[in-house]
Amino acid sequence: MGNNILAGKRGVIFGALDSNSIAWKIAEKCHEEGAVMTLTNTPVSLRFGKLSELGEQLGAKIIPADATNMEDLEKLFTESMEELGGKLDFVLHSIGMSLNVRKGRHYTDLKYEWMHKTFDISAMSFHRVMQSLWKLDAMNDWSSIVALTYIAAQRTFPDYNEMAESKALLESFARSFGYFFGSEKNVRVNTISQSPTMTTAGSGIKGFEEFFNYAHKMSPLGNASAEDCASYCAMLFSDYTRMVTMQNLYHDGGFSNMGMNPAILDMPTNVNEMQK
Repeated sequence: MGNNILAGKRGVIFGALDSNSIAWKIAEKCHEEGAVMTLTNTPVSLRFGKLSELGEQLGAKIIPADATNMEDLEKLFTESMEELGGKLDFVLHSIGMSLNVRKGRHYTDLKYEWMHKTFDISAMSFHRVMQSLWKLDAMNDWSSIVALTYIAAQRTFPDYNEMAESKALLESFARSFGYFFGSEKNVRVNTISQSPTMTTAGSGIKGFEEFFNYAHKMSPLGNASAEDCASYCAMLFSDYTRMVTMQNLYHDGGFSNMGMNPAILDMPTNVNEMQK
Protein backbone atom coordinates (compact mmCIF):
# COMPACT_ATOMS: atom_id res chain seq x y z
CA MET A 1 0.00 0.00 0.00
CA GLY A 2 1.48 3.31 -1.11
CA ASN A 3 1.30 6.71 0.55
CA ASN A 4 0.42 8.68 -2.60
CA ILE A 5 3.64 10.70 -2.45
CA LEU A 6 3.53 10.90 -6.26
CA ALA A 7 -0.15 11.67 -6.61
CA GLY A 8 -0.79 13.77 -9.71
CA LYS A 9 2.75 13.38 -11.05
CA ARG A 10 3.59 12.36 -14.62
CA GLY A 11 6.74 10.63 -15.79
CA VAL A 12 8.68 8.50 -18.25
CA ILE A 13 10.48 5.28 -17.29
CA PHE A 14 13.35 4.05 -19.49
CA GLY A 15 14.78 0.55 -19.41
CA ALA A 16 12.24 -1.91 -18.01
CA LEU A 17 12.72 -5.25 -19.76
CA ASP A 18 11.18 -7.90 -17.53
CA SER A 19 10.14 -8.36 -13.91
CA ASN A 20 13.81 -8.72 -12.89
CA SER A 21 14.59 -5.18 -14.07
CA ILE A 22 15.08 -2.45 -11.48
CA ALA A 23 13.20 -0.09 -13.81
CA TRP A 24 10.25 -2.49 -13.75
CA LYS A 25 10.12 -2.33 -9.94
CA ILE A 26 10.45 1.45 -10.03
CA ALA A 27 7.53 1.76 -12.45
CA GLU A 28 5.39 -0.44 -10.19
CA LYS A 29 6.32 1.63 -7.13
CA CYS A 30 5.61 4.95 -8.86
CA HIS A 31 2.21 3.63 -9.92
CA GLU A 32 1.55 2.47 -6.35
CA GLU A 33 2.43 5.96 -5.11
CA GLY A 34 -0.12 7.59 -7.41
CA ALA A 35 1.90 8.52 -10.51
CA VAL A 36 0.98 8.04 -14.16
CA MET A 37 3.66 7.35 -16.72
CA THR A 38 4.70 6.13 -20.12
CA LEU A 39 7.18 3.28 -20.54
CA THR A 40 9.89 3.05 -23.16
CA ASN A 41 12.62 0.79 -24.45
CA THR A 42 14.25 0.07 -27.80
CA PRO A 43 12.15 -1.66 -30.49
CA VAL A 44 14.41 -4.73 -30.21
CA SER A 45 13.93 -4.90 -26.44
CA LEU A 46 10.18 -4.63 -26.87
CA ARG A 47 10.22 -7.69 -29.12
CA PHE A 48 12.29 -9.82 -26.75
CA GLY A 49 11.22 -8.42 -23.37
CA LYS A 50 7.90 -8.39 -21.55
CA LEU A 51 7.24 -4.67 -21.28
CA SER A 52 3.74 -5.07 -22.73
CA GLU A 53 2.78 -7.00 -19.59
CA LEU A 54 3.89 -4.11 -17.39
CA GLY A 55 2.05 -1.64 -19.58
CA GLU A 56 -1.18 -3.59 -19.19
CA GLN A 57 -0.64 -3.94 -15.44
CA LEU A 58 -0.11 -0.20 -14.92
CA GLY A 59 -2.37 1.10 -17.67
CA ALA A 60 0.70 2.81 -19.14
CA LYS A 61 1.31 3.52 -22.81
CA ILE A 62 4.46 2.00 -24.29
CA ILE A 63 6.36 4.23 -26.71
CA PRO A 64 9.35 2.63 -28.49
CA ALA A 65 12.48 4.79 -28.55
CA ASP A 66 16.19 4.36 -29.13
CA ALA A 67 17.82 6.60 -26.52
CA THR A 68 20.79 7.17 -28.85
CA ASN A 69 18.48 8.74 -31.47
CA MET A 70 17.43 12.35 -30.96
CA GLU A 71 14.39 12.08 -33.23
CA ASP A 72 13.14 9.10 -31.25
CA LEU A 73 13.57 10.98 -27.98
CA GLU A 74 11.76 14.07 -29.23
CA LYS A 75 8.87 11.89 -30.40
CA LEU A 76 8.86 10.00 -27.08
CA PHE A 77 8.63 13.09 -24.89
CA THR A 78 6.16 14.89 -27.17
CA GLU A 79 3.84 11.85 -27.23
CA SER A 80 4.27 11.32 -23.49
CA MET A 81 3.16 14.86 -22.70
CA GLU A 82 0.17 14.43 -25.00
CA GLU A 83 -0.72 11.07 -23.46
CA LEU A 84 -0.29 12.20 -19.85
CA GLY A 85 -1.83 15.64 -20.23
CA GLY A 86 1.05 17.97 -19.51
CA LYS A 87 4.72 18.42 -18.73
CA LEU A 88 6.67 15.74 -16.90
CA ASP A 89 7.48 15.54 -13.19
CA PHE A 90 9.99 12.70 -13.31
CA VAL A 91 12.18 10.73 -15.72
CA LEU A 92 14.16 7.57 -14.97
CA HIS A 93 17.22 6.61 -17.03
CA SER A 94 17.99 2.92 -16.50
CA ILE A 95 20.00 2.06 -19.61
CA GLY A 96 23.28 0.20 -19.97
CA MET A 97 24.94 -2.22 -22.37
CA SER A 98 28.48 -3.26 -23.28
CA LEU A 99 29.30 -5.46 -26.26
CA ASN A 100 32.80 -5.97 -24.86
CA VAL A 101 31.29 -7.45 -21.71
CA ARG A 102 28.78 -9.52 -23.66
CA LYS A 103 31.48 -10.89 -25.95
CA GLY A 104 33.91 -11.58 -23.10
CA ARG A 105 36.60 -9.13 -24.22
CA HIS A 106 39.22 -8.47 -21.54
CA TYR A 107 39.78 -4.87 -20.46
CA THR A 108 43.31 -4.96 -21.91
CA ASP A 109 42.00 -6.09 -25.32
CA LEU A 110 38.85 -4.07 -25.97
CA LYS A 111 37.37 -3.33 -29.36
CA TYR A 112 37.13 0.43 -29.47
CA GLU A 113 34.17 0.58 -31.82
CA TRP A 114 32.31 -1.47 -29.20
CA MET A 115 33.56 0.87 -26.46
CA HIS A 116 32.16 3.84 -28.37
CA LYS A 117 28.83 2.03 -28.57
CA THR A 118 28.94 1.35 -24.82
CA PHE A 119 29.48 5.02 -24.05
CA ASP A 120 26.75 6.09 -26.47
CA ILE A 121 24.16 3.69 -25.08
CA SER A 122 25.08 3.75 -21.40
CA ALA A 123 26.17 7.36 -20.81
CA MET A 124 25.72 9.71 -23.76
CA SER A 125 22.09 8.59 -23.93
CA PHE A 126 21.59 10.29 -20.56
CA HIS A 127 22.85 13.59 -21.96
CA ARG A 128 20.65 13.09 -25.03
CA VAL A 129 17.63 12.49 -22.80
CA MET A 130 18.28 15.64 -20.80
CA GLN A 131 19.05 17.74 -23.86
CA SER A 132 15.79 16.61 -25.47
CA LEU A 133 13.84 17.43 -22.30
CA TRP A 134 15.58 20.82 -22.12
CA LYS A 135 14.86 21.82 -25.72
CA LEU A 136 11.22 20.72 -25.48
CA ASP A 137 10.84 22.47 -22.09
CA ALA A 138 9.23 19.19 -21.07
CA MET A 139 9.88 19.26 -17.31
CA ASN A 140 7.69 20.96 -14.71
CA ASP A 141 9.19 23.19 -12.03
CA TRP A 142 10.69 21.12 -9.19
CA SER A 143 10.60 17.93 -11.24
CA SER A 144 13.22 15.20 -10.92
CA ILE A 145 15.52 13.29 -13.27
CA VAL A 146 17.30 10.17 -11.97
CA ALA A 147 19.79 7.76 -13.55
CA LEU A 148 21.03 4.47 -12.14
CA THR A 149 24.77 4.01 -11.74
CA TYR A 150 27.29 1.82 -9.90
CA ILE A 151 30.27 2.31 -7.57
CA ALA A 152 32.65 1.02 -10.28
CA ALA A 153 32.64 4.67 -11.40
CA GLN A 154 34.84 5.37 -8.34
CA ARG A 155 36.50 2.04 -7.58
CA THR A 156 38.06 -0.73 -9.63
CA PHE A 157 36.02 -3.84 -10.38
CA PRO A 158 37.99 -5.48 -13.21
CA ASP A 159 35.20 -7.60 -14.66
CA TYR A 160 32.91 -4.56 -14.96
CA ASN A 161 35.12 -3.57 -17.87
CA GLU A 162 34.57 -0.24 -19.67
CA MET A 163 31.13 0.07 -18.11
CA ALA A 164 33.04 1.63 -15.18
CA GLU A 165 34.14 4.58 -17.33
CA SER A 166 30.65 4.76 -18.77
CA LYS A 167 29.13 5.15 -15.31
CA ALA A 168 31.72 7.80 -14.41
CA LEU A 169 30.69 9.75 -17.50
CA LEU A 170 27.03 9.30 -16.65
CA GLU A 171 27.57 10.76 -13.18
CA SER A 172 29.50 13.70 -14.62
CA PHE A 173 26.60 14.46 -16.98
CA ALA A 174 24.25 14.51 -13.99
CA ARG A 175 26.37 17.13 -12.24
CA SER A 176 26.98 19.26 -15.32
CA PHE A 177 23.45 19.23 -16.72
CA GLY A 178 22.12 19.36 -13.17
CA TYR A 179 23.60 22.84 -12.82
CA PHE A 180 21.76 24.17 -15.86
CA PHE A 181 18.50 22.37 -15.08
CA GLY A 182 18.58 23.59 -11.50
CA SER A 183 19.56 27.21 -12.05
CA GLU A 184 17.32 27.85 -15.04
CA LYS A 185 14.39 25.45 -14.72
CA ASN A 186 14.22 24.37 -11.04
CA VAL A 187 14.69 20.75 -12.09
CA ARG A 188 16.89 18.42 -10.05
CA VAL A 189 19.19 15.74 -11.49
CA ASN A 190 20.70 12.90 -9.44
CA THR A 191 22.22 9.45 -9.82
CA ILE A 192 21.64 6.44 -7.59
CA SER A 193 24.60 4.14 -7.05
CA GLN A 194 22.80 0.86 -6.43
CA SER A 195 24.05 -2.36 -4.83
CA PRO A 196 24.78 -5.26 -7.17
CA THR A 197 21.30 -6.51 -8.01
CA MET A 198 20.12 -9.78 -9.51
CA THR A 199 18.83 -8.40 -12.82
CA THR A 200 18.89 -9.99 -16.26
CA ALA A 201 21.70 -7.61 -17.31
CA GLY A 202 23.74 -7.87 -14.10
CA SER A 203 23.74 -11.64 -14.01
CA GLY A 204 25.48 -11.69 -17.39
CA ILE A 205 28.67 -10.17 -15.98
CA LYS A 206 31.48 -12.64 -15.28
CA GLY A 207 31.77 -13.45 -11.57
CA PHE A 208 28.61 -11.51 -10.72
CA GLU A 209 27.14 -14.16 -8.43
CA GLU A 210 30.31 -14.36 -6.35
CA PHE A 211 30.57 -10.59 -6.12
CA PHE A 212 26.90 -10.27 -5.20
CA ASN A 213 27.55 -12.47 -2.19
CA TYR A 214 30.77 -10.62 -1.32
CA ALA A 215 29.00 -7.24 -1.38
CA HIS A 216 26.16 -8.63 0.71
CA LYS A 217 28.63 -9.78 3.38
CA MET A 218 30.65 -6.56 3.25
CA SER A 219 27.64 -4.26 3.66
CA PRO A 220 26.36 -3.74 7.23
CA LEU A 221 22.76 -3.77 5.97
CA GLY A 222 23.35 -6.24 3.16
CA ASN A 223 22.65 -5.52 -0.50
CA ALA A 224 19.83 -3.13 -1.30
CA SER A 225 17.12 -4.93 -3.26
CA ALA A 226 15.47 -3.74 -6.46
CA GLU A 227 12.29 -3.12 -4.45
CA ASP A 228 14.20 -0.91 -2.00
CA CYS A 229 15.75 0.96 -4.91
CA ALA A 230 12.26 1.55 -6.28
CA SER A 231 11.18 3.12 -3.00
CA TYR A 232 14.27 5.33 -2.97
CA CYS A 233 13.57 6.48 -6.53
CA ALA A 234 9.98 7.27 -5.65
CA MET A 235 11.23 9.47 -2.82
CA LEU A 236 13.61 11.28 -5.20
CA PHE A 237 10.72 11.85 -7.59
CA SER A 238 8.57 13.23 -4.77
CA ASP A 239 8.39 16.70 -3.25
CA TYR A 240 10.23 15.44 -0.15
CA THR A 241 13.56 15.85 -1.97
CA ARG A 242 13.00 19.21 -3.67
CA MET A 243 16.43 20.55 -2.69
CA VAL A 244 18.52 17.48 -3.57
CA THR A 245 20.35 17.80 -6.86
CA MET A 246 23.67 17.06 -8.61
CA GLN A 247 24.30 14.22 -6.15
CA ASN A 248 25.53 10.68 -6.59
CA LEU A 249 23.54 8.92 -3.88
CA TYR A 250 24.78 5.56 -2.61
CA HIS A 251 22.02 3.03 -2.06
CA ASP A 252 24.13 0.04 -1.13
CA GLY A 253 23.58 -0.99 2.50
CA GLY A 254 26.75 0.86 3.56
CA PHE A 255 29.13 -0.92 1.15
CA SER A 256 30.57 2.36 -0.19
CA ASN A 257 31.91 3.37 3.26
CA MET A 258 33.33 0.02 4.32
CA GLY A 259 37.01 -0.81 4.43
CA MET A 260 36.82 -4.33 5.85
CA ASN A 261 34.05 -6.35 7.42
CA PRO A 262 35.14 -9.24 9.69
CA ALA A 263 32.28 -11.29 8.20
CA ILE A 264 34.34 -11.54 4.99
CA LEU A 265 36.99 -13.56 6.82
CA ASP A 266 34.40 -16.23 7.57
CA MET A 267 33.04 -16.47 4.03
CA PRO A 268 32.98 -20.02 2.64
CA THR A 269 34.73 -20.55 -0.66
CA ASN A 270 31.82 -22.55 -2.06
CA VAL A 271 29.29 -20.28 -3.77
CA ASN A 272 26.32 -22.44 -2.76
CA GLU A 273 27.38 -22.20 0.87
CA MET A 274 27.70 -18.41 0.56
CA GLN A 275 24.05 -18.10 -0.35
CA LYS A 276 22.84 -19.77 2.84
